[in-house]
Amino acid sequence: MTRVYFDNAATTPISGVALAAYEAQIRKTGNPSSLHGFGREVRKDLESARENLATIVGCHSSEIIFTGSGTEADNLAIKGIFWHRNSEDSKRNVIVISGFEHHAVLDPTRWLGENDGAEIIEIPISRSGKLDLEFLQSLVKNRGDEIALISVMHVNNEIGTIQPIKKIVEIADQKSIPVHTDAVQSLGKVKVSFADLGVFAMTISAHKVGGPVGVGALILKKGIEITPLLHGGGQERDIRSGTFNAPGIVAFVAAAQAAERDREKNLLQVEKVREAFLKVLTESVSDFWINGEADSQIPAIINIGFPGTESDSLLLLFDTEGIACSTGSACSAGVQQPSHVLLALGLSEKEAKSSLRFSFGPQNSMSDIEYFAACIPKVIERARAAYKASA
Repeated sequence: MTRVYFDNAATTPISGVALAAYEAQIRKTGNPSSLHGFGREVRKDLESARENLATIVGCHSSEIIFTGSGTEADNLAIKGIFWHRNSEDSKRNVIVISGFEHHAVLDPTRWLGENDGAEIIEIPISRSGKLDLEFLQSLVKNRGDEIALISVMHVNNEIGTIQPIKKIVEIADQKSIPVHTDAVQSLGKVKVSFADLGVFAMTISAHKVGGPVGVGALILKKGIEITPLLHGGGQERDIRSGTFNAPGIVAFVAAAQAAERDREKNLLQVEKVREAFLKVLTESVSDFWINGEADSQIPAIINIGFPGTESDSLLLLFDTEGIACSTGSACSAGVQQPSHVLLALGLSEKEAKSSLRFSFGPQNSMSDIEYFAACIPKVIERARAAYKASA
């Protein structure tokens, strides 16, 4: 059976350069923290990778803290910044986020609210996926002294909307409030510069750019103190203890270098695939809508609403045809939950439960689109028939 992978926002195929780098590095014996020759050799490879990553993301190498995932990096940023700022001044107990953050930001934020007395304030979002910056400006003006941090993702993982992080930083700077951004979906797809964005902290992840799972990084501005989550060997400036995953880190950076080198070429390929995808939808489906505003989205992510369907049914029907996509919803105890991202945009539960995310990578081709075109009429027909039968 033909198989088509349209779920690159969930994870990407590991690139050839990353796999080769991983295989070469894992054959080297030595703990990077050891002082003997074996350890020093591995440490040299690790620090070379750190320097190369710093060049890619526009930061100083000492600002990179390697972690076990993007989720860990988000948790370290949210909890670490909040704890440190709140310990300096107990009045700083407000965390400001958007309503469509990834759960790696939402959940630790809510945990701090439930366990450490944090007050959570969400910035309103328009139907097109744009933040209400006037709301944020007013909030900072009136309650800036109480805000421990602001966290807004750079590119949304479900609808692909790019947020104006530099403008958010400008507003936050009026009261010297640190800003964290989750840039996991940005690296390799748009130009990412930590220095240019001006943020306090930034999260990136390996497996979104053709690297291995189990590796991420928090970019943290020089001279900034945060409270660590992990304690032990004191690695990464005493901020993130734990033995370095040298093979994963080296492979991560190899993948990031390739993604950045080929970014413009890959962008053209992804745009071509997206245009052809939308052409197929227009010709094959009687009605659909795009969630978010296309002009402010990266081409790699598109979220489509199909009225008269259930997204879980659609996903399974596509899967039976060998096509991978995502609902963006979570299932708990067999009960479908609508995407919190789509609900934050103002969609009804019915609309949110009728939406699917398709995300493209440079490996996707016109043959993928041709196969998709052959499958989608029957998938939509079956999904709508099932929806009517269950109504």
